[in-house]
Amino acid sequence: MTVRVRFAPSPTGMFHVGGARSALQNWIYAKQQGGVFVLRIEDTDAARNKPEWTEGILSALDWIGIERGSYEGPYFQSSYAGEHRAAAQRLYDAGRAYYCDCTREDVQARTGSQYQGYDGFCRDRGLGPGEGRALRFRTPDEGETVVVDLIRGEPTFENKLIEDFVIARGDGSPVFLLANVVDDMTMGITHVIRAEEHLPNTPKQQLLWDALGVKPPIWAHVPVVVNEKRQKLSKRRDKVALEAYRDEGYLAAAMRNYLMLLGWAPSGDREIVPWSVIEEEFRLEEVNPSPAFFDEKKLRAFNGEYIRALPVEEFIAACQPWLTGTGTIAPPPWQPEEFDPAAFAAVAPLAQTRIAVLSEIVPNVDFLFLADPLIDEAAWAKAMKEGAAELLDAAIAAFDALESWDAESLKSTLEAVGTERGLKLGKAQAPVRVAVTGRTVGLPLFESLEVLGRERALTRLRAARVRLV
Repeated sequence: MTVRVRFAPSPTGMFHVGGARSALQNWIYAKQQGGVFVLRIEDTDAARNKPEWTEGILSALDWIGIERGSYEGPYFQSSYAGEHRAAAQRLYDAGRAYYCDCTREDVQARTGSQYQGYDGFCRDRGLGPGEGRALRFRTPDEGETVVVDLIRGEPTFENKLIEDFVIARGDGSPVFLLANVVDDMTMGITHVIRAEEHLPNTPKQQLLWDALGVKPPIWAHVPVVVNEKRQKLSKRRDKVALEAYRDEGYLAAAMRNYLMLLGWAPSGDREIVPWSVIEEEFRLEEVNPSPAFFDEKKLRAFNGEYIRALPVEEFIAACQPWLTGTGTIAPPPWQPEEFDPAAFAAVAPLAQTRIAVLSEIVPNVDFLFLADPLIDEAAWAKAMKEGAAELLDAAIAAFDALESWDAESLKSTLEAVGTERGLKLGKAQAPVRVAVTGRTVGLPLFESLEVLGRERALTRLRAARVRLV
């Protein structure tokens, strides 16, 4: 048997990080088993589907390493409407489904509860197809449905507790439960690896597989992804869009590594590991069924580690979208002609050790490419206190007299200026830093001054001194 797994997202919004985790787990499992990864776009919700969401799915998968051309598909669920309707008809003809004209209000009136499921009222009424009549699957009255799950063992469901569920709407269109099963059958899916939230649907889908005469797939329900309050990640409340992390400057390698740790861990006391190790060591049956905490702070720390591990040339290349802007990344505050690649290359190694996401490169280097620095007023108020004017005067005079404009000379010069005023270097450099860069924190000051150049640095120091008058 050739293992065939599938990832089946709906094109109704941004790409969820939980979906990305499931896609990676399917991808690795298929590779380990010498199998096939199938991408199916479940696009039957015409009111919410948009072509750009489909492209978003494809580009997000590209970004995490599941690239177009390396998998089967994408297939589109809407293309299989004929197979869905044929399966519904087969179930009806075999007596495994019946038509029902009950409304929700009818059921509630009979049961006296808005929470109780369907009561089987139309089971033996012999209704045929007609407007407003849904097709319901006739669940067995006795026995159990055992779901063999690689992660959760063998969850068992009493058939009598499973209501006769709808498989086709009044207009004849199939619902998700049936369409999903028929698509998996049509595409020869052998293993269904998906989120835990689908587990309650699984006994119903397994009954459909059995009724249609096909052996069910092997199931694996991976743990739900939760926030710090242990609530399921929600796009209405939490930061869940993979595209948002990508555009903020998270590296694909860091994201892939972190997502694979949501419910699983590599051998040894380690978490940051090469992708090749994950591909070799990941075992689906070792995934922990407990909810997995998506810790954005930890992901950020991961990303910082990955950034620092890049060769400088790769770091410079990775920063380019934030230095120029793209369709989804805002342009930087400087004009394109103001950007100096040589100046950026000079400070890139310094910036690389200080940022956790690539978007942070802009506030670290903007002072190099703007005519005037963007002054942070809070930083100005903190640095430009009593004595700042006199210190700037002395620094300007000393810097202007320097024969060599290099970081070491600049440092020793300012250190001497500070010593004359009873200030340690940290205190002495604060007004200079804010005058030149606009901020109290950033790249090392003296290397920054060296790259900025004598003329521009002195111009800014003099402008700050005027502002203090």
